[in-house]
Amino acid sequence: MAAAAVARLTAATTCRMRVSGPVTAATTSAASPVTVTLGDLPQQKRSAATATTTTSSGGSPVVVEKRAAAATAAEEEEVEEAAAVAALASAWREVQGAGDWRGMVEPLHPLLRDEVVVRYGELVAACYRAFDLDPASKRYLNCKHGKKQMLPAVGMAGAGYTVTRYIYAAPDVALPFGVGGRCSCAGKSRWIGYVAVASNREAARLGRRDILVSFRGTVTGSEWLANFMSALSPARFDPADPRPDVRVESGFLSLYTSDDLSGKFTCGSCRNQLLSEVTRLIDKYKHDDVSITLAGHSMGSSLAILLGYDLAELGLNRGGRGGAIPITVFSFGGPRVGNLEFKRRCDELGVKVLRVANARDPVTRMPGVVLNEAAARVFRVELPWSKACYTHVGVEVALDFFKASHAACVHDLDAYINHLLDGGAAASATTTTLESWRWQMAAIRAGEWLQTLGI
Repeated sequence: MAAAAVARLTAATTCRMRVSGPVTAATTSAASPVTVTLGDLPQQKRSAATATTTTSSGGSPVVVEKRAAAATAAEEEEVEEAAAVAALASAWREVQGAGDWRGMVEPLHPLLRDEVVVRYGELVAACYRAFDLDPASKRYLNCKHGKKQMLPAVGMAGAGYTVTRYIYAAPDVALPFGVGGRCSCAGKSRWIGYVAVASNREAARLGRRDILVSFRGTVTGSEWLANFMSALSPARFDPADPRPDVRVESGFLSLYTSDDLSGKFTCGSCRNQLLSEVTRLIDKYKHDDVSITLAGHSMGSSLAILLGYDLAELGLNRGGRGGAIPITVFSFGGPRVGNLEFKRRCDELGVKVLRVANARDPVTRMPGVVLNEAAARVFRVELPWSKACYTHVGVEVALDFFKASHAACVHDLDAYINHLLDGGAAASATTTTLESWRWQMAAIRAGEWLQTLGI
């Protein structure tokens, strides 16, 4: 079924590369110009276009031919777009990972790249654009806009989604070694993302009603501290079956589950806000085909994976019109979240994760720079400390880009999106600039060893 769906998607996206005869993907891309002549057009349309142009302008045959070709090229583009939309609507489960994206990742399928990865990347980037970083503002460290205005205000009025709720998170962190007590910003909730649902028109285009949760990455000081709390803690999301061997990073868990009862905009933990709103939307659209899409950058991708696991572990995605509602996570520059048992449980529950990762991005190697997948097994034999090893979840879309003049771009979300749009060509880097990353990675390794030793 997955192979047939990929074939349909390929046919839809390559139809724009065929006019009068077959053209292979190796010679022409979706962005390549297509030459159209009058001989390629249906006779009826050709005659009408030629007659109209000749009588109105009296121009030369060359002008007539160009105008007719331009008009027909626009019609061809509309047909191609309709074909791509039809393919997306008919194969949306495969696009959401039902077949683990087999045949769609290497190379990255154009429809998966444009309609899914880049599109959801932009919906995550909207969180950064709407986040208020002006200390003089009344909305400092919160969203600058109301729910109805947020997407239009950041240039995404045509995204096809309606924001239904803002989400806030409050990490419960303390400074290391007890210095200065608790962090001054710990326990204070900050705007972390939003929940949105596809409009009727967008639902028809996608082939289902998409419930979207979008998370930004690390910005505040307390969030940075949470990122470095790399000790593994049991998730215990299901009280009836706590599964103590399923462990996740304690900092991400704190951000996801901590309450802020004094918050101006909040009502409970990030977890409670999300479970309440997502279940409300599931119930509201119970007669539709529904998908749950969770997207995030950096720390936000960790929250997206935790939410996906939480929904599936509690069974809140069961009972959809067509059975279990698919849960898909699109992660951009995301770190590892949990141990090997966490990965196994996500796989058992059917939580699909597509990780877009830059090979030069150090965040994608953390936590678990030392204790990771490579240290968990020897010749497929699990070692005694495997439960303490971090493991990535899902399927990876590997990128490779670096700019010597702007080293921080390796983790920048806009750089990720632009690189996907450019086709994923590898970028070069100078040896001198790469040396600056080596001491940083060494420091991270030393820190993890200290945490492992309990220091």
